[in-house]
Amino acid sequence: MPHFFYIARCRDQTLYCGTCINLEEREAKHNAGTGAKYTRSRRPVKIIYSERCRTLSAARKREAEVKGWKREEKEILIKRKKKRKSYKL
Repeated sequence: MPHFFYIARCRDQTLYCGTCINLEEREAKHNAGTGAKYTRSRRPVKIIYSERCRTLSAARKREAEVKGWKREEKEILIKRKKKRKSYKL
């Protein structure tokens, strides 16, 4: 079963990184206020970037990697919108 690493842009223009199985459902949960605490007060939230990963472990490792980046680096990744089919670790 594929998992996804994603970046969402919040109403206040901050970026939130996370993992999920279904991108549409996860975005809906964030916008319903049942997602992460961070996004509850920053709705609406829009998933603007995602990468398909083979396992949950790979998705979480990618999330941890990108969370350590500066905002500018995340924006470059988003702009490039690299079409990755999987993320290998």
